[in-house]
Amino acid sequence: MAAKTAAKAAAKSKLIPLADRIVITPLKQDEVTASGLVIPDTAKEKPQRGEIVAVGNGKKTEDGKVIPIDLKVGDKVLFGKYAGTDIKVEGQDYLIMREDDILGVIE
Repeated sequence: MAAKTAAKAAAKSKLIPLADRIVITPLKQDEVTASGLVIPDTAKEKPQRGEIVAVGNGKKTEDGKVIPIDLKVGDKVLFGKYAGTDIKVEGQDYLIMREDDILGVIE
């Protein structure tokens, strides 16, 4: 099932993660605070939320068994400020990180 999910996401993102890695599109932060102040680009922090666009097959154990990933394409997730690796594919920004770097799912 995870292989089908990865294949569908690959058609959309052109990027197929391996093992327990996940490809995330960072969600944009608000440019205006709740009180109406505009946040300049220089003061914006790195996003800590994103949407999963591709999921690997899972982590392999030493005896060769694959532990599937609990997350799926379309999940909105929270992750650490400096988690993952930033990449750009065909003009689109992505983050690649391991399943362990995901802090939680936003419902």
